[in-house]
Amino acid sequence: MTKKIALFDLVNPIDFRYYGGDEKLVQKLSPYFSENARIASHAKVEACLARALAKNGVCSKKIADEIAQACEKVSAEEVYDEEKITRHDIRALANVIKRKVSAEAKPFVHFAATSYDIVDTASAYRYKKAVEEALIPELVELEKTFIEIALREKASLQIGRTHGQHAEPITFGFAVSSYVSRLGNRIKNVYRAKDKLCGKFSGAVGAYNASALLIKDPLKFENDVMAELGIETSLSSTQIAEPEPLADLSHTIISAFSVLANFSDDMRNLQRSEIGEIGEAFDSKQVGSSTMPHKRNPINFENVKSLWKVFMPRSITAYLDEISEHQRDLTNSASQRFTPELILALYLAANRLNRTCKKLVVDRQNMLANFNKSRQNIIAEPMYLLLAFYGHSDAHEKVKQLTLEAEKTQKPLAEIAFANSELKPFFTKFSKQQLALLEKPEHYTGLAEKKTELVCAHWQKKLKELKLL
Repeated sequence: MTKKIALFDLVNPIDFRYYGGDEKLVQKLSPYFSENARIASHAKVEACLARALAKNGVCSKKIADEIAQACEKVSAEEVYDEEKITRHDIRALANVIKRKVSAEAKPFVHFAATSYDIVDTASAYRYKKAVEEALIPELVELEKTFIEIALREKASLQIGRTHGQHAEPITFGFAVSSYVSRLGNRIKNVYRAKDKLCGKFSGAVGAYNASALLIKDPLKFENDVMAELGIETSLSSTQIAEPEPLADLSHTIISAFSVLANFSDDMRNLQRSEIGEIGEAFDSKQVGSSTMPHKRNPINFENVKSLWKVFMPRSITAYLDEISEHQRDLTNSASQRFTPELILALYLAANRLNRTCKKLVVDRQNMLANFNKSRQNIIAEPMYLLLAFYGHSDAHEKVKQLTLEAEKTQKPLAEIAFANSELKPFFTKFSKQQLALLEKPEHYTGLAEKKTELVCAHWQKKLKELKLL
């Protein structure tokens, strides 16, 4: 008797480690990513083929309905058992369906189809549904969380950092708003890319040889099959559909993944002991290290970055799969089996990041403390700009020299500048507001708060227009 495969028998870490133990996630994701789902999508295309045959007068509606009902009863286990005999997966599928229908219906199972009429069409159908019904809603949930954090923290003072160094003041909400915009753009592109996935029913070399033999209008027939599935028809095809739409979807998925990885990297760095501006929520019984009881590691942010490292290089495979010799070779048959993992991995990363960010701890006091470490030097930029505006011919160089003096003497830059005899005539031209800004550089945040509001409002509106919010 064959042993039933259990959770701990799984060999793929993405199945076991990242969602296999969560029953709700398994129920949500299995209809798109499991082997059962793959076989079911193939059977779905066979059913739509039968309906299109009836619509074009090749068989009766009764026969088409019988075949369609049989397709709904096909199991992956049956197909794999049959494949041990046929050594061909789609022929195995056809044989399994034939066993479930009458002698009258048998001739019309897989009628005029080549394997990749089924495989490529089923893939486009399944990936579109996976992106539409699982991935995009999860990305939108994360986008909503980013927007919530950005608006909540729009006025939370933070020192901006460039090249790993303190730069100019911003707000934490402004920092997050850049990811609101970047993720929003990726969601829009993924949404568009899934609608361009194409199926085909053009036969062994794409010239409609088989369907043209007995079907009056093979092009209409092909469109009828795709219409049953709700996907586009590949305008041109060989034995396979044009591969670029799938490559484009893979690109947009990996690009979106990169945004999540970048955000996670930023948050991981802000959680460093010497920075300590944000933190992942840490349960009382959670363990950060097997040997250091005090550790609170940014495990979720690190996990997302690590998953991205695994799947980002697969963009190369997606582009390699665009190459197929003449009308068909088999060099993409194995590699494209792994395409669903791209969608699944991004879903899991977004899901984890969303759960983490909903409980994100923001330490505004530490942000202020870090800001204060550079508050005396921050005024260098507004000081030199105002000096230049009021006529100083080499303001940048002058202020740079003063910052060196401030560093050497450990005196505030403003104190040294205001005491400088050369600059006194220029300072008399400064307005009260401009002088106050040099004394309170925490107000030198430009349009950070306003820009945060504008970015969040833009993407709330855009996602509503796409009917995603």
